[in-house]
Amino acid sequence: MSKIEKEKDTVTFMIEYYCTKNHNQEVICKSCIDLIKYAHEKLSVCPFGEKKTSCLRCKIHCYSKDKREEIRKVMSYVGPRMIYLMPIQYVKHIFNKS
Repeated sequence: MSKIEKEKDTVTFMIEYYCTKNHNQEVICKSCIDLIKYAHEKLSVCPFGEKKTSCLRCKIHCYSKDKREEIRKVMSYVGPRMIYLMPIQYVKHIFNKS
């Protein structure tokens, strides 16, 4: 699996987890589905491809201002919980390994 595909899986997990804990619905809401699609689109066209860093460390900000704020909320909520939810992926992400 490519680094981009792993990133897509991770961001999908994070948004879905955030949605279930914060939007109190049994299924993922439309706005979170849209955010997942948006994140996947941006990852698919990342100019750094397999050499990309985490988006936080990136010199290019490809998310629109409103989507950047939405993803910040997700990351702020889920990020600290990742060590318990996905420990291996968390450690790889912190050390920027694929």
